[in-house]
Amino acid sequence: MASIPLKKKNLVRPSTFLAQWGMFFRQFVKHPGMIGSIIPSSASLVDAMLADVDWARARLFVEYGPGVGTFTRTVLERMHPDATLLAIDLNLDFVAFLEAQIDDPRLRVVHGSAADVRRFIRESGHRQADYILSGIPFSTLPEGVGEDICAETRTALKPDGAFLVYQYSAYMRRLLSPQFEELQERVEWRNVPPCRMFTATKREVLAQAA
Repeated sequence: MASIPLKKKNLVRPSTFLAQWGMFFRQFVKHPGMIGSIIPSSASLVDAMLADVDWARARLFVEYGPGVGTFTRTVLERMHPDATLLAIDLNLDFVAFLEAQIDDPRLRVVHGSAADVRRFIRESGHRQADYILSGIPFSTLPEGVGEDICAETRTALKPDGAFLVYQYSAYMRRLLSPQFEELQERVEWRNVPPCRMFTATKREVLAQAA
């Protein structure tokens, strides 16, 4: 989908490539279980994950675990001027980094768990999201947490909304299949390491008349 040009571009404060990598590496060392890879996502992965987003329709885009903003910046570049990007992260250092680096009124960064996504959506003035993107490593989460996040995510999405997930294993398939009516899976080989991409779509099933 083509992006929608903004009347006023989001302001990204000066941040060098090395500064972003430095922050990412330090957090990986401190919290390896919270970060899926020691290397930030590639531009190829970002483009592939966001290729099918209907930017003209989307008014609320949610991101779990934005980290240093690799996806966040691209989402803001493509997003509608009237849309909102809600970024949820458990890591306070990443929250502070994003708030210091990106000055865009459409971005709302909150500290908390993806399991509380519906509360954060309500607090942002919305009812449901059009898209929810996640790169958090579900395979390292405590027992039951991944299932809870997927269930909450489905409820948080509008009908025909999509949960976009990028992971480095096939583990996510077993969490998404019970919750979503439609699931697509593919691999982005140009990322290091190669990354699995899942698109789980919420389809409302109409009850049949008796």
